[in-house]
Amino acid sequence: MAQKRTYNNRVKIGNWNEDLFLGEEEMKEYLNKRERGELAVQKVDLLKENILKPVNLSVTNDGLLHFGDVVMLVNMGGENRECSAVSINADINSLIKTPSPGIQAPCGVSAGRNIQPCTRTAFIITSVDGSPEGSILHFGQSFSLKTTSGFAMGLYLTSDLQSFQKCAKKSRLQEVNLDESCSFLSWWKILYLNPEDRLEFEDQPVTANVKVLIVHCKTNRALAVLEDQVLCTRYGKEYEVAAHTFLDSHKAEKDNNHWVLCTSDPAGVALALVNLFLQKILMML
Repeated sequence: MAQKRTYNNRVKIGNWNEDLFLGEEEMKEYLNKRERGELAVQKVDLLKENILKPVNLSVTNDGLLHFGDVVMLVNMGGENRECSAVSINADINSLIKTPSPGIQAPCGVSAGRNIQPCTRTAFIITSVDGSPEGSILHFGQSFSLKTTSGFAMGLYLTSDLQSFQKCAKKSRLQEVNLDESCSFLSWWKILYLNPEDRLEFEDQPVTANVKVLIVHCKTNRALAVLEDQVLCTRYGKEYEVAAHTFLDSHKAEKDNNHWVLCTSDPAGVALALVNLFLQKILMML
């Protein structure tokens, strides 16, 4: 004999009161988070709105780099690597909202394939030896690379000897990240690209928008982009950045270590890097 229902659909069964109470609490918590801007989608929007905000790079009228200049660190790429720029690799877990929205240190970096000048890719050449702002940067002179103030929080590009606890995530090489303190770990120097002429150019002014080496002062290892270590970031697939000197058979640094400190052109309307792209395309034809 078939079982016969003895109640209609409006009858409440089980722990209906507890389920109703939990549902109300979840909705209340959701509304409170939305009001405070703590929902994941709100954090993503806040991050992208601020970190991708355009930044004006410095204009070099004399063709040289100066302390206080705002530049991008661009690697022109290689056979298996696209052109990329050192970029702040911040996600929603790196955000802080008090006293104002910003990036929490320490924060990672990566080599992003989007080379537009913005908060994420802009760095300020900062003096560490008392050189006044506006003075010319020389080969072999120590300096720091600092993110812009405001949302980027003025963090310093920092590195240290690798260990089992502190190293690059994928390559296990010497880690490069951003930290809030300006110490010897955040000191870098620029070396002339050709090792045969390097001594002759020591203490000479550094020309902007040309390939150079950026070497960590403490460990004497060059800033590098790794084409075989791809990171899946919130901004897409990007290359890992580490401090490691790659040498070819002639004991010269490979293009992984070749960097351009990119500025705007004298007209201030476009990146000087555009000319480098055109030269590269013409060489490939």
